[in-house]
Amino acid sequence: MLPNYASPIERLWFWSFRTLCVLILIFLVSPLLVIVPLSFSADTFLLYPIQSFSLRWYQEFFGNGVWLSSLKNSFIVAPAATLLATSLGTLAAVGLTSSDFPGKSFLMTVLISPMVVPVVIVGVGAYLFFAPIGLSNSYLALILVHTALGVPFVVITVSATLRGFNSNLIRASASLGGNAITTYRRVVLPLIAPGVISGALFAFATSFDEVVVTLFLAGPEQTTLPRQMFSGIKENISPAIAAAATVLILFSIALLLTLEWLRGRAERMRTSKVE
Repeated sequence: MLPNYASPIERLWFWSFRTLCVLILIFLVSPLLVIVPLSFSADTFLLYPIQSFSLRWYQEFFGNGVWLSSLKNSFIVAPAATLLATSLGTLAAVGLTSSDFPGKSFLMTVLISPMVVPVVIVGVGAYLFFAPIGLSNSYLALILVHTALGVPFVVITVSATLRGFNSNLIRASASLGGNAITTYRRVVLPLIAPGVISGALFAFATSFDEVVVTLFLAGPEQTTLPRQMFSGIKENISPAIAAAATVLILFSIALLLTLEWLRGRAERMRTSKVE
């Protein structure tokens, strides 16, 4: 809040900065909000102004076998990739933060490289790797590549959580007879759980929304929801795509709210420790 003794220039800067932030937020969110009313349109084309409203496109989305099959594939690939990415990323973060060794910075760079390398390059490389061994049109290839794309988010969030971790707790556990697995399961993991869950949510969102890699690796039987939406835009722009986009927007909002809840929980845990 702005203090009562603030000068006119400080008040002007205070409100100007917040107005600018609101305008930027509206600019970023507006393209998403435009889609939502179109999903309730009764028209057969995506157009404004909307003449009448209907739920027909949601009925099309949830009643069409093609859309349901793509949604099912997304919920096959994304949870499996999230589980692998969370497990591997958490172990990597624990190993990188617990000790110093030669090449540590290089290894961290390699682990987070899928985040900065263009996805098209990842897709081409994955196709050239999996095609010769006959896995280009399979769930396994999709899950493995989506895992590689999700690992950097887990490594970064868990590493950030571990920076505030008290390593004396590990020594205390060892002095009480706890082995490495018991210490990790009963001491380390509960304390870094908010970071692990946050990384898992980011990995899930990355896998669930991925379309470029899926275009290279997925066959007709592995078509995910984003790929089906992409194909629908190319072949026949149906308002059912707006309904699918609205479902994804609501799903993303739920993930963001969960992340915010986890951030608040972690902050409360740190505050309680200080007190």
